Amino acid sequence: MATIAQTYNAAATSGIAGRLMAAIQHMQENRARRVIYRQTVRELNALTNRDLADLGISRAMITRLAHEAAWGSK
Repeated sequence: MATIAQTYNAAATSGIAGRLMAAIQHMQENRARRVIYRQTVRELNALTNRDLADLGISRAMITRLAHEAAWGSK
């Protein structure tokens, strides 16, 4: 009987608490990705046009490259 009660409590805890922890973890991951995105945009925008051209990057590509850096390619 104690095993059944323990299994029930673990399932109930992992249900609500598990979903809450997953939501918190998801928010933390998204926050970290936004930090990477903003940092990448900031650093690429700080480069001169000549530096960007040397890297083969145009200014129009900066947001796409930052998105790929943060979230991966589509």
